[in-house]
Amino acid sequence: MAGTRETALPKGFRSAELGWPELHRIPHPPYRVPLIGDAVGTNLRTPLQDSLRVGRRLGPIFRRKGFGKEIVFVWGAGLTGELADESRFAKHVGLGVANLRPVAGDGLFTAYNHEPNWQQAHDVLAPGFSREAMEGYHAMMLGVAARLTDRWDAEQAAGRAVDVPGDMTKLTLETIARTGFGHDFGSFERARPHPFVTAMVGALSYAQRLNVVPAPVAPVLMRGATRRNRADVAYLNRTVDAVVETRLHGPAGDGDLLDRMLETAHPETGERLTPENVRRQVITFLIAGHETTSGALSFALHYLAQHPEIAARARAEVDRVWGDTTQPAYDQVARLRYVRRVLDEALRLWPTAPAFAREARQDTVLGGVHPMRRGAWALVLMPLLHRDPGTWGPHAERFDPDRFEPAAVRARPAHTFKPFGTGARACIGRQFALHEATLVLGLLLRRYELLPDPAYRLRVAERLTLMPRGLTLRLDRRSPAPARAPAAGPEASGVRTRGVPSAPSASRCPVTGAGE
Repeated sequence: MAGTRETALPKGFRSAELGWPELHRIPHPPYRVPLIGDAVGTNLRTPLQDSLRVGRRLGPIFRRKGFGKEIVFVWGAGLTGELADESRFAKHVGLGVANLRPVAGDGLFTAYNHEPNWQQAHDVLAPGFSREAMEGYHAMMLGVAARLTDRWDAEQAAGRAVDVPGDMTKLTLETIARTGFGHDFGSFERARPHPFVTAMVGALSYAQRLNVVPAPVAPVLMRGATRRNRADVAYLNRTVDAVVETRLHGPAGDGDLLDRMLETAHPETGERLTPENVRRQVITFLIAGHETTSGALSFALHYLAQHPEIAARARAEVDRVWGDTTQPAYDQVARLRYVRRVLDEALRLWPTAPAFAREARQDTVLGGVHPMRRGAWALVLMPLLHRDPGTWGPHAERFDPDRFEPAAVRARPAHTFKPFGTGARACIGRQFALHEATLVLGLLLRRYELLPDPAYRLRVAERLTLMPRGLTLRLDRRSPAPARAPAAGPEASGVRTRGVPSAPSASRCPVTGAGE
């Protein structure tokens, strides 16, 4: 919580039996094997999806154990609502997040609650996500999107399918690098991913593997992976140091995130971020600022290609709201309410940061049944929370953007849709990501018909974040939309407005109340 410093809890993995006195009340898979626990049959490449299958069978709270490590998982709406209570629970840095600390240290995403730097950095950087700042980023987002469409135009003209996850990763990396740090990685001019992306994917994958490889044998089984991870971390550090050095000794920036990190003192303490903290925050933003958004865009494009009737409805909204304007203005993006619902629905089914952990601030009882000692923690599985039939109905697996019509959003309980985390440590860049993704979807829908590969079946890659694996699309260029002036008012947003407010449909998270 802002302005507080909490006494540190022991660091490192804390198995569930240390914090849940009545663990026997929580179901676990049958046929546990001594030492191995519930790990028999687990796919080490898809541990999250394995847990989703187990959770569907065992219910809204369950536990799994492997090689001496036991974890409590939660996905029920009522229990998640309790865990979101900031007076009782706080962010828990564990599992893969703690494994990223060699990369990001006490950055916004990976800091322990008692470490002061996350709050200091948040307070310094929050104005960088104000409306005024966001309007300043809009033109740069359009510039990067134009590089994407140039690439897709060339692929379409050559009759080739486009690599959706690869190109979305290039787009979002360039967007955060340019808007936040005045840097250009030249991603679209490269035949292969930028080495920063390769190192980033390597670091995320290594952190994921540390979750599932038994600790006693990890030094042997992961000797080569550990060596590669050290090289990846060193490359990430060198890259960011070069970006900062260029800013310190080159032309001044224009008030972007890096300028704020280097020049802005904390409004209350007067302290400035240390050089090491600046490096960690830049790495955090470059990784978190593009990895999750690229996944969200990729999943949304997959579902749009699979549901041409939804794509047509979204495209009609874009044509109606944007008219024949060459480049949509900042305010016109927020008026794409149905497109935003498409994005929200993709994030519902596949939240690209798929879990968050919460720990008890003091001894408490969860759901009136499960005692928790201070520091006991649970992992909230958002793909199951977001598919809970009790909240989302009997067809919760179906892609349906109308779930995010304003009346439907108001009718649902709080804390049932959490793709950006929860509480004081929720995503500081939420509005940045949503604006960028809505803008890009609008631009792509206006320009192309999306043609899926009939043989493709969605496969989800896990590297702490989620991404469609092997997703390609073919494109048809659309004829230019009929010239029309953008209409004003709620009816401009498209079909079935029914009391649509002037803001996007999902509940907003003001930056002043956000965290990382």
